Amino acid sequence: MTTVKTEVKEVGLYINGEYVPSSDGETFEVTNPANQELIARVSEATEEDVDRACRAARDAFENGPWRKMPIEERAAKLRKMADIILERKEEIARNDAMDVGKPYEATLNGEVARAAHNIRFFADFAEKQGAEAYPMGEEYINYTRYEPVGVAALITPWNVPFMLTTWKLGPCLAAGNTAVIKPAENTPLSVSLLGEIAKEAGIPDGVVNVVQGKGSVVGNALTTHPEVDLVSFTGSTATAKHIMESGASTLKKVSFELGGKAANIIFEDADLEKAIPGSIRAAFFNSGQVCLAGSRILVQRSILDEFLEKFKQAAQAMKVGDPQEKGTDMGPLVSEDHYKKVTSYFEVAKQEGAQLISGGKRPELPEKLSEGFYLEPTIYVHEDPKARICQEEIFGPVVTIIPFDTEEEALEIANDTQYGLNGVVWTENLKRAHRISHGVRAGTIWVNCWFVRDLRAPFGGFKKSGIGREGGEHSMAFFTEAKNICIALN
Repeated sequence: MTTVKTEVKEVGLYINGEYVPSSDGETFEVTNPANQELIARVSEATEEDVDRACRAARDAFENGPWRKMPIEERAAKLRKMADIILERKEEIARNDAMDVGKPYEATLNGEVARAAHNIRFFADFAEKQGAEAYPMGEEYINYTRYEPVGVAALITPWNVPFMLTTWKLGPCLAAGNTAVIKPAENTPLSVSLLGEIAKEAGIPDGVVNVVQGKGSVVGNALTTHPEVDLVSFTGSTATAKHIMESGASTLKKVSFELGGKAANIIFEDADLEKAIPGSIRAAFFNSGQVCLAGSRILVQRSILDEFLEKFKQAAQAMKVGDPQEKGTDMGPLVSEDHYKKVTSYFEVAKQEGAQLISGGKRPELPEKLSEGFYLEPTIYVHEDPKARICQEEIFGPVVTIIPFDTEEEALEIANDTQYGLNGVVWTENLKRAHRISHGVRAGTIWVNCWFVRDLRAPFGGFKKSGIGREGGEHSMAFFTEAKNICIALN
């Protein structure tokens, strides 16, 4: 499938059940990072627009039927929403392919299906949840209710916009809250569809609102708004600090999933037939624009040469190109600014004495892609785990291979970072797998796999990689308030 000239979309704000222009009529342009083609003009929300959205969400929460609706009915509407997502999967995947630059096929077959599952899972999970009772002899009994908190601000990132938004929206709505969604300003297209999808599923007006615009305006207005009760944010650690400061005066609940610099540890007994393709995927999936990327590859020195050769061959075999075309493994980076940020690390690597194994430049591509922000999969080797390219989140198709000799050294290197989102371990030794998994200070450890997600399990980070956990009862705990009721029996 080749890139064709697309019609420029006009995208409004979705407030209280309808698409509307911004209060001042301003818009911003969104371009395709594959070729710089204009693909959308998007209404840019003002503080007044955010206020309207928050008040619509508050009115829907306080006076509408959503929070008081029987859970069976609310869950049925969410399942209908999941069905509609699957019915519109080609449209959603096409939007993300144009907007983010991610391969269309992978988005269609992976992320959109996962987005529908996010909504459906939490509908099922909420419907099956119970509560506790605590008898006090024959005189009293305590029982617990889990009630929705109120209005949630869901602030989502640009790298996996639609799927990560549904990850938050599913438990938010299942618990009976209302939402104001702020997608990343450079990738708003697929998320903007959630308003009309919710309405088609029978979810009342005002329950789902979407406001696009700059974080400095829209994000700040949301995190300081008195009608917003809780903020769920996925993005950078620096932005999370600002959100905490902004929400402090109104004591907002916060849940943060932030940056990472995962150690992908390859022991000498690893099955390289699995570890090589697994590490390639962990390094270069979505052009490395993933907070869970295994961007620090720790390789036991006894197999370093073999691993390097096979990993380099696998990286060079990847097809970099038009994300709309069949067979593309890696599309462009999301924007010019991000491209400049990622490529700035090439000079850093050179100054730090890193050894370039492969990549480090723009690939040769057809003329139609000459304006796109493409990079080859890039591999460095560095002996110093404290070097900047080994410590800072580059968020692109750039990995550093760090040799180690012993388990103790591998653990020391893995934990020598400000982040603690996830880690990966490749070994055929069961005892070692447990030892290393226990020793790495991170929220998720994958052993002989990567990016496997069970929505019942907790997900979140240690250290500067986040606050709180998402998934199953952890998500429901964030989006509910626990109320105890004590009844005198005599």
